[in-house]
Amino acid sequence: MTVHETSIIIIGAGFGGLGMAMKLKERGVDDFVILEREQDVGGAWRDNTYPGVACDVPSHLYSFSYMPKADWSRVFSPGGEIWDYLRDCARETGLVPHIHFGANVERATWEEATGTWLVDTPTGSWRARYLITATGFLADAVLPDVPGAESFTGDAFHSSKWDHSVSLNGKRVGIVGSGASAIQIVPEVTKVAKELVVFQRSAPYIIPRPDRAYSDAEKRTFARLPETMDALRKDIFWFGEYNFAQRRNVPTAVAEARKMALDHLADQVPDEDLRARLTPHYEIGCKRVLIANTYYPCFNEAHVTLETSALASISGGTATAASGNAYDVDVLVFATGFEAPKPPICHAVFGRGGKSLADHWSRGMQAYDSTAVPDFPNMFMVLGPNTGLGHHTMVFMIEAQVDYILGALDFARDRGFDVLEARPEAEADYLEAIESRAAGTVWMEGGCKFWYRDPESDRLTVLWPDFAYAFRDENGTFHPDGYIGTPAKTAAE
Repeated sequence: MTVHETSIIIIGAGFGGLGMAMKLKERGVDDFVILEREQDVGGAWRDNTYPGVACDVPSHLYSFSYMPKADWSRVFSPGGEIWDYLRDCARETGLVPHIHFGANVERATWEEATGTWLVDTPTGSWRARYLITATGFLADAVLPDVPGAESFTGDAFHSSKWDHSVSLNGKRVGIVGSGASAIQIVPEVTKVAKELVVFQRSAPYIIPRPDRAYSDAEKRTFARLPETMDALRKDIFWFGEYNFAQRRNVPTAVAEARKMALDHLADQVPDEDLRARLTPHYEIGCKRVLIANTYYPCFNEAHVTLETSALASISGGTATAASGNAYDVDVLVFATGFEAPKPPICHAVFGRGGKSLADHWSRGMQAYDSTAVPDFPNMFMVLGPNTGLGHHTMVFMIEAQVDYILGALDFARDRGFDVLEARPEAEADYLEAIESRAAGTVWMEGGCKFWYRDPESDRLTVLWPDFAYAFRDENGTFHPDGYIGTPAKTAAE
């Protein structure tokens, strides 16, 4: 098989991969490819097409600072509009010719002799000096191992792979989960289902959603005066930063956030018993705080049932909860999340000595400056370990990491280094600082278990435990002291 040569391989054509490629293109760099396993760009916004899908970050912030969009339809735009935005980004910046669709990365191997990465896909192999992963946290669905699932006589699918051929009109529907996807799906299904049961393992905290449509006059103003978009973006950003104090476990901030959520619940659910079953039993912020105005009212409807335990087994057309309650259902929707703590790409990447990234992460994800991993030379990650946010937009983190990686590429070029690798001691110091920051936060002491923490080590591996601006201040600029740089000849010896 022919091996195609390039300088940079980017894995993934979602926000992270496109953001990286756009800045390379802006610099006049054309010698790169984007390997995308699906047939279009968009990542999670391409995959998630369930009823009601929308973003929970205002659109003027949930977009690239260097690709503002004046005509967002709403404060919180629907998923299809975000997908269209990403397709526009790829097309308008000339990225489409660089993208290879259907190119799922089966194996990426560091070749010591050549100082390059060899990446194998079903559509061909690629060799490059640099490998940049941008696969994100919400790319690979998790389906629970439910006894008897194979016997189910109805239709079943994960929320991120919505089966639009299945009509829910007049059906008995079970929704497994009560997280960010479920709270958007439930109101839509409530409108059409004959019966609906929601399997809730633990109740989420939900706050009001200040959503509305933008007027034509506002859109014209944004287009004519781009500085108004920038000002709005800054306002949204700093409001989000204010909310981080609650995650830091500051008592007054926690009390304020908890009151907002519980008041919202009380306003929307008059029945005391039902309200108690919808009340979380952990501290607010320990799990993702959700925003919705239409979720709670669904449970006031006679045909909607709240099951306050997990789905335990399936037999034919009957779904039984851990409580022992049994429900006859025609359709099961699994809104059960993603492989965030250990993305599957780690099983396909092999560094020095054939060591897999999965082995390196056996005790949880980790990376120096959340971007580079010892023993994996010339490899950088967009949205790597400790880049998630519970209070803000991931696009801000992506832009910071893109700047960092561009600085690394500049440094290697200017110093004549063909191989650049994070120092193990630098990674260890960084992890120690992360754990120090995480100590005392609501994520570690809020009384819940969530995918922010590694299931084996219990370390906080997904989230950045500080303000978003602090991440950019610290990790938006390349730090050469944390790296070993060598010319290619020396590296191969």
